[in-house]
Amino acid sequence: DYQTIRIADINEFTFNYKPQAEEGIMALRRVTALAIQKALGNIRKPSPNASKFVIMAVAIQDKKNNKIVNLQLERPEDKPLVVLLSWLMAKRKHIYKYADLYLRNGFDVLNVSVTPWQLLWPTKGTQMVAKDLLRFIDLNTKYAPLVLHGFSVGGYVWGEVLVNIAAERERYSNVVDRIAGQIWDSAADITEISVGLPIAVFPRNSYMQTALRQYMLYHLKAFDKVATRHYIRSSQMFHTNLVQAPAQFIISKADPIGTEASNTRVRESWESMGMKVYWKCFEKSPHVGHFRAHQKEYIDVLNSFLETINLRDMRVPEKVKAKL
Repeated sequence: DYQTIRIADINEFTFNYKPQAEEGIMALRRVTALAIQKALGNIRKPSPNASKFVIMAVAIQDKKNNKIVNLQLERPEDKPLVVLLSWLMAKRKHIYKYADLYLRNGFDVLNVSVTPWQLLWPTKGTQMVAKDLLRFIDLNTKYAPLVLHGFSVGGYVWGEVLVNIAAERERYSNVVDRIAGQIWDSAADITEISVGLPIAVFPRNSYMQTALRQYMLYHLKAFDKVATRHYIRSSQMFHTNLVQAPAQFIISKADPIGTEASNTRVRESWESMGMKVYWKCFEKSPHVGHFRAHQKEYIDVLNSFLETINLRDMRVPEKVKAKL
C-alpha cells in the first residue's frame, strides 16, 4: 500500500486540491508541481486508483506571502530516490506505471511536472519549479543515491536546475555527488518546442496543432527576455552537464520531438567530457512511448543500467516483467 509522507508544519494537498479564491491561480500551478510517492510493504497489483496510490504534494505555499514554506520531510529515511521528470500533459495513470517499477524495489519516487503555462513563461513557471526541486533534494540529504529519470520536456526542466547549481556550485556539490545515474527517455531539446508543445496540448487536433505551432514561432521571437534566452541557457547547461554520473538514453528514430539527431548531439557532448553514456534507439516507437511499445526490452535496459551504477539490488524483478 501507499501512504502520505508527512511534512513538518505545513498543510497537505493532493492533485485534487483546489486553491481558495484568496490564494489565486498561482497556488494551483505551484502545489501540483512536485509530488512524492512512497511504497510500504509488498504491492500485489499496481493501480492508478487514488486510494491505492496516495500522492503527496510537497510544494506548499504560505497563503499570506505566496511563498514556499517547507520542503523538508519530517522523518527522512536513508533510501534511494528516483526523480521522475515527467513529460508535458502526462496523465497520472501513465506516470504510475514508471513509478511502480521503482516503488516495488525500495525506491521512493519524486514526480516533477510542469504545465504548458509554466513552460511558456519560465521566469514565473518552470524556473520556480526547478528551484523547488533543487531545494527539496538539497534539504533531504538522507535520500541517497539519487537517480534521474526524465522524459521529453523533463530535460529542459533539469537544465533549469543545472542553471541554479552552476550559480552556487559549492553549495549544491552534495546534490551532484548523490546522483548515481540519469536516464533520459525521449529527451526533447528546446529547438523542438514548437513541434512538441502543440502535439502535447492538442494530440488529436491537427488544426489546433498548426495554430499553436505558428504561435510558438511568434512566442520565441517576441519574448526573448522572459522565455527564449532561458530556453537556450537551459539547453546549454544540459549539453555541458555538471552531473557527470553515467547516463542512459532511450530514444526512437521515428520520434519527431525527442529526435535522434538532437539526442546524439547531447551524447557526443557528454562523451567528450568523459561521461559514460549508454544508448538504446528503437526503430518506430512514438515519443515517450518506448515502454508501452517495448515493455520487456525497456525493463531490460533499466535493469542493465541499474547494475552498471551499482544498484543491482533495485532491479525490476522477473515477476513484475511477467505481469507486464
